[in-house]
Amino acid sequence: MTENQTWVTEFILLGFPLSPKMQMLLFGLFSLFYVLTLLGNGVILGLIWLDPKLHTPMYFFLSHLAIVDISYASNNVPKMLANLLNKKKTISFAPCIMQTFLYMAFAHTECLILVMMSYDRYVAICHPLQYSVIMSWRVCTVLAVTSWACGSLLALVHVVLILRLPFCGPHKINHFFCEILSLLKLACADTRLNQVVIFAASVFILVGPLCLVLVSYSRILLAILRIQSGEGRRKAFSTCSSHLCVVGLFFGSAIVMYMAPKSRHPEEQQKILSLFYSLYNPMLNPLIYSLRNAEVKGTLKRVLQKHRSR
Repeated sequence: MTENQTWVTEFILLGFPLSPKMQMLLFGLFSLFYVLTLLGNGVILGLIWLDPKLHTPMYFFLSHLAIVDISYASNNVPKMLANLLNKKKTISFAPCIMQTFLYMAFAHTECLILVMMSYDRYVAICHPLQYSVIMSWRVCTVLAVTSWACGSLLALVHVVLILRLPFCGPHKINHFFCEILSLLKLACADTRLNQVVIFAASVFILVGPLCLVLVSYSRILLAILRIQSGEGRRKAFSTCSSHLCVVGLFFGSAIVMYMAPKSRHPEEQQKILSLFYSLYNPMLNPLIYSLRNAEVKGTLKRVLQKHRSR
């Protein structure tokens, strides 16, 4: 590096280049989505904690998914909302790197939690007599801890590789948060190693888990078709279809963003897809599970009735 180059101490998040009226409209819309995300996932956590009937491995993993969704949205959305109102849209270097780390950690963890949930449904439907043995609380705890640990370690690898790069200008990130691909475009050095690691991690954390999920659900589908009871078949389809909706939304947007060929406007594509991660998926997850799950709806009705009777 030459002596007359200066190091970047803060970045400018360009966000959405829209008129002030449109930015205010987006602020109101995204604020509503964020509140619904917090309320929806908070209700799921509260119901699971309050009702002993929901103290099962399925809802144990669902509670972890709710925690990931709340954390993921809270990492990205508040800064985005603040920037929609402020003219100065800066973020310091250290908070930017921390935001990147948490963004990657929560995204990786959610991938693995979704795999654990599909495995839980596979065991419940294909091996019901052995379910309590295979999915013991010890096993569930180990799987959850492993998901969080692997997600955090993979994110740490990305951050360490970013910190080895010099950032000497420009300092404008064409995104609404410190997304890793947008951040790498500002580095004043070769980022091929980072790109290779991102692609390898995508194969490991997206393609691999997605294949495991598809294998699990293909086995589940065959088992469901052998169920004699119409009610049992309907209940199994309802539970699994809600999970597949979540998996399709999450993995689909992630694969398009990090593995599909880029369009002519990759930055705008990344912003739109990132909204699915930050707002739409965390908001839709509790709605999908609560609207399509009889146990959750039953628990919610009992809690509301108990509250009204007081």
